[in-house]
Amino acid sequence: MPHIRSTLLIDSQRSGLLVIDFQARLCELIAEAGAVEKQIRRLCQAADLLNVPAAATVQYPKGLGPLVESLQDRFGSPEEKSAFSAAVCREALDAWTGQGRDQIVVVGIETHVCVQQTVLDLLAEGLRVFVVADAVCARGTGDHDVALDRMRDSGATITTAESVMFEWLGTSDRPEFKDVSKIIKS
Repeated sequence: MPHIRSTLLIDSQRSGLLVIDFQARLCELIAEAGAVEKQIRRLCQAADLLNVPAAATVQYPKGLGPLVESLQDRFGSPEEKSAFSAAVCREALDAWTGQGRDQIVVVGIETHVCVQQTVLDLLAEGLRVFVVADAVCARGTGDHDVALDRMRDSGATITTAESVMFEWLGTSDRPEFKDVSKIIKS
């Protein structure tokens, strides 16, 4: 009998990486932002190596500024929004679903506001949503924790950056394994 991969795993051919509102002015207010930024950068590097498309959004950039400096080159023109949910930003999402990508890996800030509202909207669209717990954050740990629980209770899968990268790989036989392994160890 051939090996059957679970549909619950994140597949590099079926997923996209959505970076929500990781803007410098917002990050200044969040103690964990530096650690989360590192995880987001690592996920972006792995996504590039494994041909997983990635997109970013910014919340009211006139007031909250651009993405953090380390992501600006990667996402030259993030989609702008005033709604809290990034599901209103359709350019990448529509392109991904048009390519048969029904899994959205979500990272960014704040867990209980823009991330949560995006996740709930994407779930309502019938997409499979994966929230990377160590790549989302909020000003308050209580808000962060409750939002993760609510998203899980609503049908999102809560995971970690390292798990995402290993699931994208699927096997150590992939030619990208050594390069992604270096990212994971960094």
